[in-house]
Formats: sequence, structure tokens, C-alpha cells
Amino acid sequence: MKNRRKKWAAAAGVAVLCAAVSFWWLEDQKKEPSMLPQPLQAQVKLSAWITDWQWETGMTDWKQLGGELEEIKLFAAYFNHKDELYLTSDFREGLPAFLEASKEGEGARPVLTIVNDRFHPDGTAKQKDSDLMSRLVATPESRSQHIRQILDMASQHGFDGVELDYEKVRKEDGANLSALYEELYERLRAEGLSLRIVLEPGVSLSSLKLPEGPDYVLMAYNLYGGHSGPGPKADYAMIKELGGKLRQLPGDHAIALSVGGFDWAENGKAVSLTEKRAVELERASPDEPKRDPDSGALHFKYTDDEGIGHTVWYADGTTLAGWMDAAGEAGISKIAIWRLGEMEANSLQKLSEFRQQSHHE
Repeated sequence: MKNRRKKWAAAAGVAVLCAAVSFWWLEDQKKEPSMLPQPLQAQVKLSAWITDWQWETGMTDWKQLGGELEEIKLFAAYFNHKDELYLTSDFREGLPAFLEASKEGEGARPVLTIVNDRFHPDGTAKQKDSDLMSRLVATPESRSQHIRQILDMASQHGFDGVELDYEKVRKEDGANLSALYEELYERLRAEGLSLRIVLEPGVSLSSLKLPEGPDYVLMAYNLYGGHSGPGPKADYAMIKELGGKLRQLPGDHAIALSVGGFDWAENGKAVSLTEKRAVELERASPDEPKRDPDSGALHFKYTDDEGIGHTVWYADGTTLAGWMDAAGEAGISKIAIWRLGEMEANSLQKLSEFRQQSHHE
């Protein structure tokens, strides 16, 4: 019995000692909070697109962002009716100013984005042409010819990298498309140029065997748009889900967020809006805009001069900040903005502040 009491006393003493040590340790940490374990904060890296048809206002937004962008992408190369790379007159007009800004004050690496839109001789175009892609990737010879054109265009115009935005590719062309990516990556790397690949939200990473090496950009938008009824371009759940999908790929890749919004008319017509146009409509509307809790997007209604009702959804700076937070929670720190041009000053400021804050944490 005495031995048992001695064991209890010893145990009690140890418990008191442990409690005292824990108390002193916690008190000490309160005095020096910097010693407490801190969550790792990845530094946000921003890139953005400027389109050939809106290059002037895109350049204006870029200059307001200053040196916050690591890459700037000129969305401007398409295909002609002969399946050759095709540049618009808008591209040729805006290119000198674009390259000058990238190499002087703005400091972002210039990247050329190539899109599988095919222009006919009469000026009309077939967007996201699946047949075109089948021909381009069909054989080693067709891929080699396409790669030569890409290399010639990138080097001729002074780009530091190339981005391929090839969409609506048939499943049966997936293996040949991956071969194109791998072959092009090796050729560009030999020339000191980078390769980025844009992926659609519904891409199946299990069926499309993507090669290691290129950077991948996953589109986190088109949740609602011209193909649907009213709603946000993205919501938090979508961004987190796609961020998880992106992390299945080897490497440090980017998620693309879309600014602006859409205007849906009661007659079924949907029109894409820049942020500034959405704000103009909002100011003329008697309806007080509401913020959607699931996406952070703003939405309101108005009636036009012909008595037709409209519903508008769009993203502002607060929306973008929430979307970038959601991407960060999914482990993605590279953010690509689609697209610059007629953004509100507050949204540009939010982008700048978000990046600066991440670099100081």
C-alpha cells in the first residue's frame, strides 16, 4: 500500500511538473509570437492576357499594374484557310507597343498565345476548329511542319515563349496532341523559349497523358456564360476543385480567372461584358447590386429602352480577391487573368495588393 502511494505521489509530481513546463512555454511564446509555427504562404505570381482586338485598353490596364506581372501574353495568333499561322492587322498594329512595354518599364516576359481559330478568305472564322487540330497533329510530318511555323513566328517577332490554347480537340487526337506538346517543348527549350499549355475546365487528366516540361494553365471559368442562363463565371467550389485537379500534374502550374461578366436578356441573348461596361449598366439600374455568397460575384437587373429585362453578373476587385484566396487554399499560387482591358481601377489595385501582400508574408 505504501509503495502504491509513493507511485501515485511520483506520478502526481510529474503531472504538476509537466503542467508547469507547459504553462511557462506558452507564456514564453506569448512574449515572442514570432517563434510560434506559422503557416507557409506561397508567393502569388501574376500573368495576364492582352487580346489583339483590345490591345489599347489592355495596354492601359497593364501600365496601371506596373511591374506586378511576371508574364504578359498576347492572344493574337490564329490560322488561315491553308492551316498556316495567321496574324490579324490588329496584331501588327499593337505588337511594337506590346514588345516595347515588356522590355522597358513593365518588365513582364512577352508570350505569344496561339488559338485554333481558323479564318476563311472572306474574313469569317470558325472558332476552336476540331478538324484543324486533327490535321495539325495527325502525323510526325504534320506536327514537324506546325512546330517550324511556331518557332519561326516566335523568333521573328521577339517573344520569350509560346502558349497553345487548343480547345475542343477530339478524344481520338489526344495522343497526337500530347506528342505535339512534347516535341514542341523540346524544340523551344533548345532555343531558350518557354511553352505553356491552356487546359479547358473539363479536361480529363487520366485520358490525356500530358508530358512533363511545359507549364499548364487551367481555365477556372465558364461555369455560366453564353452557353447558359445567368450566374457567375466561377465560384469558390469550382476554383478549389480545379485547383485540386491542377495539382495532379507535375510542376508548379497556374489557374486562370476571368474578369468582366455577362448580360443575359429575357429574349435569350447573352453578351459578354468588360467590367467597366458592367459598372456603367449598374449605375443606370434602379436595382441595388447584390453579392453572391458562393462566388463573391455581383449581380443586378435592369430594363433596356425597348422594355426587355436583363440580368447581369460580373466580377469586381472583391470577387477577384476571393477567387485568388480560393486558389491559394487549393495550393495554387500562380494566377493568370483573362483578360486585361477596361478593368476598374479598384480591381487592378486589388490584384497589385494581393501579390504584394503575398511577397511580404
